Amino acid sequence: ELRQLVDTANAPIFGIDVDGNVNEWNDKTAEITGFSYEEAMSRPLVSTFIVAKLHKSVKEVMDNALKGIETSNYELEFSTKSNEICYLLVNA
Repeated sequence: ELRQLVDTANAPIFGIDVDGNVNEWNDKTAEITGFSYEEAMSRPLVSTFIVAKLHKSVKEVMDNALKGIETSNYELEFSTKSNEICYLLVNA
């Protein structure tokens, strides 16, 4: 039930493990980025999907989140499969 809720949510839901690799990627995230679940899973989120100019700051936000330090309304710039930029407002 929870799996279906996450997969079919009308909002992008993605997650990373302690090493920064994608471990969650729902249907909406796939639709927005163009990368399927299979293409995204286990890949490093920052170096694979985030625009280069934000690598350092996004890594810091993700590291803080893994330590329990929250960041609200942080704008991520994702590189899509078609090499476009999409903006996602996230809470980490």
